[in-house]
Amino acid sequence: MIRLPCLALAVALMPVAALAFDPVFSSPAEPTGSQTPGVASYLLPTGAFRDGAIPGRSVEGAVTRRAWRVAPSAATTLGLLAPLRDQLKTQGYRMVFECETAACGGFDFRFALDLLPEPDMHVDLGDYRFLSAERGPGEAVGLIVSRSARAGYVQVTTVVPATLPPAPDPLPPAITADPDRTAALPAATETLPDIGGALRGQGHMVLADLLFAPGSAELTPGDFASLTALALWLAENPEARITLVGHTDTAGGLAANIDLSRRRAEAVRRRLIDVHGAPGDRLAAEGAGYLAPLGNNATEEGRALNRRVEAVLIGG
Repeated sequence: MIRLPCLALAVALMPVAALAFDPVFSSPAEPTGSQTPGVASYLLPTGAFRDGAIPGRSVEGAVTRRAWRVAPSAATTLGLLAPLRDQLKTQGYRMVFECETAACGGFDFRFALDLLPEPDMHVDLGDYRFLSAERGPGEAVGLIVSRSARAGYVQVTTVVPATLPPAPDPLPPAITADPDRTAALPAATETLPDIGGALRGQGHMVLADLLFAPGSAELTPGDFASLTALALWLAENPEARITLVGHTDTAGGLAANIDLSRRRAEAVRRRLIDVHGAPGDRLAAEGAGYLAPLGNNATEEGRALNRRVEAVLIGG
């Protein structure tokens, strides 16, 4: 089943062009995940990772990220990539850049890309290929393929030109969090996670839909259902206090990971306050680094589980 993040109402109502590239697979393929940030900028890679970043140019438009798990008919990542490259060429795309694993920049290149999290998109750091292409102004594709012992994995990021519609009718009045701030109502409350049940029942909850820029503490733009739900719950429970705790995998030293995890938790705190109107005096931010793992850091799946921010109920 494709898991879609909760989108802001304006983005949900936005008319966009058809997907720039819709891949056709020669073997059974199961959609595993999708993100539609809406009108945004995408850095189209034009070379391998160097000097701390991937060189590229910014393409603005309607951005969509989709991933598939593909039955293992191809014996190599090149076998996965080549038919998709041919499809792009047939549809009039110009190849911009293509690389394989070490030539891309290995670990650094992969983690500088904005990919769907495990298990939606699995990347073997020793065996992946990347391709970028463009067709006309405002149309671009970034494509990465990789494999596990049992399946192939493909993520396609597409950008197509898009325009925003006229402003929608105003939303209903917001729920008041305190005299000076308000918490925005979600577009569809039935999609929100049960924050209250988890906090009351377990004392904490992983905010599993959050996305950060790779290797940084910057929370990506977008509407995260977990933050909407947490802000609403705080508004309805004025006695409650929450500490946001950041966690990392074991890549790097402990001190650096504690600092990164704390800054990520603080970025979530600021988003709750600035965007959702949550009361800052009832929110704290801390970092645990890699000291409280959920998964095995020896596997990519485990490391993905360990990179997270949790809401911990402190009082109320």
